[in-house]
Amino acid sequence: MTWRGVVSLFLQDVLTGMRRVSHNALAMLGLVAVVAVVFLAGRVDVRHGLETRVLSWLTERAAVRAGAQASADGQEPDEVLLAMAEPDAIQRATAANPADLNRQQANVAYWLARRYSVAPEPVSRLVQEAWDVGRRVGVEPTLVLAVMAVESGFNPFAQSHVGAQGLMQVMTRVHHDKYQIFGGMAAAFDPVTNLRVGAQVLKDCIRRAGSLEGGLKAYVGAANMADDGGYGAKVLAERAFLRQVAAGQKVAVNSPLPQATPIQALVQSRGAELDAEAQHGAHGTPEAHQPEGGPSAPSTRQVEHVALLAP
Repeated sequence: MTWRGVVSLFLQDVLTGMRRVSHNALAMLGLVAVVAVVFLAGRVDVRHGLETRVLSWLTERAAVRAGAQASADGQEPDEVLLAMAEPDAIQRATAANPADLNRQQANVAYWLARRYSVAPEPVSRLVQEAWDVGRRVGVEPTLVLAVMAVESGFNPFAQSHVGAQGLMQVMTRVHHDKYQIFGGMAAAFDPVTNLRVGAQVLKDCIRRAGSLEGGLKAYVGAANMADDGGYGAKVLAERAFLRQVAAGQKVAVNSPLPQATPIQALVQSRGAELDAEAQHGAHGTPEAHQPEGGPSAPSTRQVEHVALLAP
């Protein structure tokens, strides 16, 4: 064989080897891609965590590009905003990275965020707190979250006509003593504080009533009424959805709750009794939605079903 033949054979062997290596490498990349897709399909928390990181990276890149463009155009930074800047402001934010939650909690956080059209970060913080407070107080965390969902739809600034405030719509004036250890009644609008106080009030209601259904009836302020207008059914239905989501089951975010009906106006003969109960409630009765009133209140009035104010 001539030297030309040797060189030709060598080049053919090199090209054949490169084709085989490339083919095997592409096959391996395809296999890795398939495994990654299957893994991410079963891990909602990981998938959303990656999406959050990519979105943060893209946002940062866009901000840097916008800043560079502003500098090129000779624009000055917003001096007023810089004068008000608080580097520690992030400490006031009620938020948590969903990627830091375990799988069970992440499933619940993302489902609630989609169901109630709120950001996953603050919901993640509330889910974390519900699990922690539930363990401390002895109340199922999905029950706490269900009450929160029905009561306020995760609006931390919600307030009813009778004065129930915050995420869990606790009567702040009735339970002012509980808020004192958190700095005062204004703490009712701190989401975490409201959750902690609300969970304790809910626990007290269940303990005094002797059953979960009776406790929910007391929580909404209907302990002495024939029914709670469907409030308990709504909370328990939402808790059932959250249990399924926590277990990894698929639940539609628009799954309907039982239709609640407003509590009817009390008859005139009950007016005086309710006035007395409301007056007593102002000194610490644990019912979250104790009706407003006192000796000067009219003897005939409607008791508002606060839970129906939620979406």
